[in-house]
Amino acid sequence: MTVARGFEPVEAAFEDLLSSGAESGAGLAVIHDGRVVVDLVGGAVGRDTLVNTYSVSKPFAAYCLLLLVDRGRADLDDPVRRHWPEFESDATLRQVLAHTAGLPVFPVTRTAEALRDWDLLCTDLATATPMWTPGEVAAEHALTYGHLVGELVRRIDGRSLGGFLRQEVAEPWGLDLGFGLSPADEARCADLVYGDPDWPVTILGEPGSLKARALGNPLGCLDLAVLNGELWRGTEVPAVNLHATALGVAKFYAELMASTTEVVAEAIRVQHDGVDQVLDRKVCWGLGVQVEDDGSWGMGGIGGNCGFADPVRGYAFGYVTRHLAGFERVDRLVDVLNDCL
Repeated sequence: MTVARGFEPVEAAFEDLLSSGAESGAGLAVIHDGRVVVDLVGGAVGRDTLVNTYSVSKPFAAYCLLLLVDRGRADLDDPVRRHWPEFESDATLRQVLAHTAGLPVFPVTRTAEALRDWDLLCTDLATATPMWTPGEVAAEHALTYGHLVGELVRRIDGRSLGGFLRQEVAEPWGLDLGFGLSPADEARCADLVYGDPDWPVTILGEPGSLKARALGNPLGCLDLAVLNGELWRGTEVPAVNLHATALGVAKFYAELMASTTEVVAEAIRVQHDGVDQVLDRKVCWGLGVQVEDDGSWGMGGIGGNCGFADPVRGYAFGYVTRHLAGFERVDRLVDVLNDCL
């Protein structure tokens, strides 16, 4: 456990979440000015425990494609079909990364078992008709994002997104996280629990809504019987199944915040500002990240997971939780943290 002098109130707030029952297992990490000032775990999450992070995954997937752009292997404004010839839409890499490709829903109803079949789901997307003209409307590609980005990485580089992330990002940066885990890493995963028994229903919103369709197909991403098993942990679903420690998430954002590359600068520039049709609220989308009015940028994941960089205050933040509930926990911790600074 690490708590630097001056950050004791953050530890107290974290412990209060656990003692009150608002949290049953979580990790929290903060890196301020390049130094780890908070690194806490509690409940059913230990130092080496990996936790499913839901949409915290998306910036990690996006960065893999952005690295290939940075290396000159692709351009942000390339049509997807330049690298993926079977792809029928006119969407560009930029539009895919910014959630404006118009493909927020897998077009064919599939069972959870289809998650094992990468090629099947990518073929579904390649032949799908966009719901809107690409570039015009933002709608978080809740489950489709990882297959769109991941197939582009595979077509350009040859490696799966999980393999690319491991070899090009996680291992060089010392991040404990990944997509498509080995059996040994699967054994380190926290079992997820519902903070409220109705969570998997209420999180979908109105039946038949765009959000419900975007999160509900293929089946399984809200089902504990799937989430806590080999199908989910051992398969790459890169929009939503990064398994990580809080420190791994925070270190990722610390590295990005320290980067001087043009592609990272472009990623945190607002690409689309308006109502997101899936989230049903105003969102400023960068390339894989949400950009906030206070200058911070990152991504939260349903269930209460969160990762972001706050360059104004100089810190990177990671929170992972096995207790699927709302974001009140993160809001509380961030408020206390900001007061410490």
